[in-house]
Amino acid sequence: MTQSSLSAHRFAVILMSSTLFLLFAGALVTSTGSSLSVPDWPLSFGTLFPKMTGGVFYEHGHRLIAGAVSLMTLGFAVFLQKTEPRTWVRRLGWAAFGAIILQAVLGGVTVLMHLPPAVSISHAGLAELFFALTVTLFLVTSPTWENLGPGSGVPGPREAKLRRATLAVACLLYLQILLGALTRHLGAGLAIPDFPLNLGRVIPPLDDPLVVVHFLHRLGAYACVGLILYTVWQVMGAEKVPPVILRAVTLLGGLLSIQFTLGILVIVTRKNAWVTSTHLATGAALWGTAVYLAVAARQAWGSGGGQRSAVSGRQSN
Repeated sequence: MTQSSLSAHRFAVILMSSTLFLLFAGALVTSTGSSLSVPDWPLSFGTLFPKMTGGVFYEHGHRLIAGAVSLMTLGFAVFLQKTEPRTWVRRLGWAAFGAIILQAVLGGVTVLMHLPPAVSISHAGLAELFFALTVTLFLVTSPTWENLGPGSGVPGPREAKLRRATLAVACLLYLQILLGALTRHLGAGLAIPDFPLNLGRVIPPLDDPLVVVHFLHRLGAYACVGLILYTVWQVMGAEKVPPVILRAVTLLGGLLSIQFTLGILVIVTRKNAWVTSTHLATGAALWGTAVYLAVAARQAWGSGGGQRSAVSGRQSN
């Protein structure tokens, strides 16, 4: 890698990590009931630095972190514009900046309109899409991307199957994130307060909309577990897989076990703020890993990508 390429990747690492922390800070705002502790926007009580007490600490702290990440994203986009030879990567950097600006506006509208669920859920969904952009930038600026460079020919049926599976995992996890945001912002987190049963049954009474939302989120969790385990099994069972994909799928399986445990603890602890926020952040990390895996698989085995397995196997990096 050139020095500018190495600098871009380091910048991407910082931006991605900061975004994950921003997601955790945002989750703490909702989990601690601090969402309207600062009732105005873009200022906070008419100033840039209000007294950081009570819920203001979480709400204004979240705004400060968001502002820092926004400036970092702008700086990264400008840096890529000056140093990155690939047009599509430069555009990806600007897309990330556009996404976080829109995200900031949605956050402000959420406050000014007193937390309408539709806007709050859109705010949560866009936050995860922005995180996915930072993960993608992390991957495409890394030496790993060069190692995944396409070969010749077309992927075989096995590789195409694995590629489709990784894409399906990413799509399903995003739907599950939206279901989680719906559960969270409608106040349905404890609509079913027991586990593993649902109000003492396998299928709970579905006459309460909040119970329906919560139950759908649980069903989504089971679907994610099944699809991720299937994908991990398929990738691990393949004979020749790029090492980066093997590492990503291993991380995906590990995060899945942590996330499922945290989901149970949210119920057991009656939505403890730190447990709930960690559950959201781990879900974001799981989603980010799935995006990383899907993009890497597309590069290795995509249309025209060739049988990358013939170039990079378990023993090579």
